[in-house]
Amino acid sequence: MDAFDVIKTPIVSEKTMKLIEEENRLVFYVERKATKADIRAAIKELFDAEVADINTSITPKGKKKAYITLKAEYNAGEVAASLGIY
Repeated sequence: MDAFDVIKTPIVSEKTMKLIEEENRLVFYVERKATKADIRAAIKELFDAEVADINTSITPKGKKKAYITLKAEYNAGEVAASLGIY
């Protein structure tokens, strides 16, 4: 699966901004069929960042959210800034 097909859009809200600042986490809508391995590979390819942990959930609207924790040596704020959301 192509990295651009896996990662749909970043989720921007007050909660996600707090996660970026305090927990080094990013939140994206991802392809519903994407596995955690697909998401990990897409983040590595698109942002050159190593992933420490991924939690996923399906929203009531049927969209899949991925909460991505980056390893300590990578800054979620810098990744968010490269996306223009921070």
